[in-house]
Amino acid sequence: MTTSQTTTDTTIRTATTQATEGTAAPTGPGATDASRSHPAPRPARRRYWRAGLQRGGIELRHLLRNPKEMTGHLANVVVALVLGGTLSKNVPGTHIPMAQLTLAGFAAYLLFQIGLINLPQILVTEREEGALLRLRATPGGIPAYLVAKSLLVVVVALGTLVVLLGAGALLVDGPLPHDPAGWLTLLWVAGLGLLAVVPLGAAIGAVLPNPREALALLMLPVMALLFTSGAMFPLSSLPVLVQEIAAVFPLKWMAQGLRSALLPDAARVAEPAGSWELPMVALVLTAWAVLGFLLAIPLLRRAARRESGSRLTERHRKAGLSGSAG
Repeated sequence: MTTSQTTTDTTIRTATTQATEGTAAPTGPGATDASRSHPAPRPARRRYWRAGLQRGGIELRHLLRNPKEMTGHLANVVVALVLGGTLSKNVPGTHIPMAQLTLAGFAAYLLFQIGLINLPQILVTEREEGALLRLRATPGGIPAYLVAKSLLVVVVALGTLVVLLGAGALLVDGPLPHDPAGWLTLLWVAGLGLLAVVPLGAAIGAVLPNPREALALLMLPVMALLFTSGAMFPLSSLPVLVQEIAAVFPLKWMAQGLRSALLPDAARVAEPAGSWELPMVALVLTAWAVLGFLLAIPLLRRAARRESGSRLTERHRKAGLSGSAG
């Protein structure tokens, strides 16, 4: 861990401790089973939220001051703009440029990627660095940590979406909502889409073995979904079986919802059902959000309970041996 990362982590833990001071449940010999099993009182929960928001603000400032990390997020926007600028055909059966459909789908993919690739990588990397072990010793550390990561991911995702749509509209005639209803649809689809993928990403991050394998395990299925979910080209051009498989996962519905917000109604003819199916978009994304929360909370608690100094030392030893062998 670099000196700047260590300083940031120390500042974050200090803020978390100050915000949650006095809220820890009794854990000594005199603690009763009831005090350990009952959830924290509401004032304590409010302190955890405040601590998480403070921590998230610190991490956001650290991200903005890190050109390397910012470049990584902006590179995806550049790829989308280049791709949109090279497409000259129209959506089949319409006069709508294919570039607009592709940029709308890529906007959904960027939200999906941040939740399903970036967040798990962050969680597993910080776990390897001992963040969960340190937070276990901080009152309210784990809840505040989850709030902070959620804030970080949501702000980065929405910021990336704004940059993509703004740059696309200016540089390659990219799509934007045409009326207030379109802007409202854009907001609720983006928000519900993040709720569908962020908890799922946290659950995945809790079970991934290590940072070195995380990207390899995640990239192949995510890229497969990118090309089978209608994010790059009309879903109706794919085989029916592929469409049915894609319909199980949230990316297809995120892309369809964003297309409904960004494209004219004439683009509906390129959808398999001939309509935007917004009620189904809301239903599927809500189902994935519920599933994600049901998985994330127990898996993250299990990951935190399993952390120990000996496990952390052993992981560092193996990483050192692997680096020496390489």
